Amino acid sequence: MNTPRPRSSSSSHTRGRAIGLLGLGFLALMLQGLTACSRDAGTGPVAVKWDRQTCERCRMVLSDRKHAAEIRARSARGRPKVHFFDDIGCAVIWLQDQPFRNAPGTEIWVTQWRTGKWIDARKAYYLPGQVTPMDYGLGAQSEPQPGALTFAQAEAHHLAVDRHGGRKMHMEGAPPQRQ
Repeated sequence: MNTPRPRSSSSSHTRGRAIGLLGLGFLALMLQGLTACSRDAGTGPVAVKWDRQTCERCRMVLSDRKHAAEIRARSARGRPKVHFFDDIGCAVIWLQDQPFRNAPGTEIWVTQWRTGKWIDARKAYYLPGQVTPMDYGLGAQSEPQPGALTFAQAEAHHLAVDRHGGRKMHMEGAPPQRQ
């Protein structure tokens, strides 16, 4: 007759510890999976939900994949937050009133007008004469070209267009009617 042996306390302690470690390992894998699903590494551009997300400034739906922009900045609580824009002009003008405007961690991303790929807006060159969602007229690209503007020149262009009523926003957030 086989009689089960009584378990020693060290054996059950070791087994309980192993189960606990497995549980912690599983929890760590789940958290890693959740982080991977968000695809937000805390820096760089994030995927846009095209035709569903709206511009932070004008509230127009983002649908033009070749003239969109994003600004990633730290909130007052220190967490990174991404703001979406349908046109780099909206992004530049909106950023003027933000407390994190010149903060070292503030990132500005824009899509290239030819490919739709995200590039660093401060390193981009801006080609005038583009048809853009809010009619600021600049398309971003990574390579210099005769007649293209630097980011500082593009920023000045956007602010000048806005100050002259080209796309100054009404209190309700809608673009003005052209005259």
